[in-house]
Amino acid sequence: MSGIERTKPILPGATIGIFGGGQLGRMTAMAARGMGYRLLVLDPDPACPARFVVDECIEAGWDDSREAANLARACDVVTLEIEQIAPASMAAAANFAPVRPGGEMLAIIQNRVEQKNWLRRNRFPIGDYRAVNSLEEVREAVAALGGRCFCKSATGGYDGRGQGKVGFKPGVPVEDEVRDAWAALGEGPGVVEKAVDLEREISVLVARSPAGEVKVYPAAWNHHEEQILAWSVMPAPLPVTMAVEASVIAEAIADTFQLEGILAVEMFCTTEGQLLVNELAPRPHNSYHSSERACQTSQFEQLVRAVCCLPLGDVEIVQPAAIANLLGDLWMDEDGPREPRFDAALAVPGVRLHLYEKLQPRKGRKMGHLSAVGRTTEEAVDLVLQAKALL
Repeated sequence: MSGIERTKPILPGATIGIFGGGQLGRMTAMAARGMGYRLLVLDPDPACPARFVVDECIEAGWDDSREAANLARACDVVTLEIEQIAPASMAAAANFAPVRPGGEMLAIIQNRVEQKNWLRRNRFPIGDYRAVNSLEEVREAVAALGGRCFCKSATGGYDGRGQGKVGFKPGVPVEDEVRDAWAALGEGPGVVEKAVDLEREISVLVARSPAGEVKVYPAAWNHHEEQILAWSVMPAPLPVTMAVEASVIAEAIADTFQLEGILAVEMFCTTEGQLLVNELAPRPHNSYHSSERACQTSQFEQLVRAVCCLPLGDVEIVQPAAIANLLGDLWMDEDGPREPRFDAALAVPGVRLHLYEKLQPRKGRKMGHLSAVGRTTEEAVDLVLQAKALL
């Protein structure tokens, strides 16, 4: 594709294809639909959340290159909402439509070892880590990194899946924790990361168009429980110098990748005042659901603008906003299925409900979220947690 064609706007009325029909694909499709685009989605689940809001849902796996090509044939541009797309599927789709972000970038990000090596090679700040391929290498890595570590599978795994911890259970033999961590990795390739002393976790979302226009959202502050995001708020309460540094790091990563689309950069703020890059996500991000209410332009509309080479939207904060995830646990209790008290939650001023139309609640499964606005970040968090407690 020539440079002129690559930067030609793809205007409303065109068709956008999305690899993935989960909640991120659903919310992206809703934003695109509001702008006048048609939508096609590829997902292995025929009951995926996006099915009600798109023109067509192709039922196929992430490694089905034939159906990936069929998706792209019917589209003017293709994007993604999940990292697990096989390189062959990305390449097959790219034969028929621009795929944004591209396969080369995705191949680096979808493997945690490659991702960390890339970040280190390009001199971005990261914590100490070791790649591992055996139980013995996990043992050696834990010892070399000081004994308190997180172990993560090289591919797949999110919301705590494919992950283990060592050095966090007083009285438990280290060897037992090492073996448990190796089992959590699926006894396959992974990365062992040295635990850092955290002040807080943040993320920064960057949008970059094929024409090179860049917009960086203010940082979001993220709180996890059992390695799943529990709540997030924008803007993160950071010192000005740290907020600027986080923005600079995120924009530099996007520029180095020559990103076309959006990229969430998860970072650790250490107790020593350092910023360390944790992980990258080349798609909409759970922590930026609050952008729908906090910002002039939501992350979902921004993704559409970026991949269609339209002018990027303003990312200024209009009002502080927070979200709280709703997991499948809310639909269950000791006596069996139950219905959450959404009416009680919605009685809290400034609170809205966002459900993903997932058919089967399961423990730990993200079924939706609540959002709230406030005069301050603290008030927004207080309101959304107050509403969640009423469910």
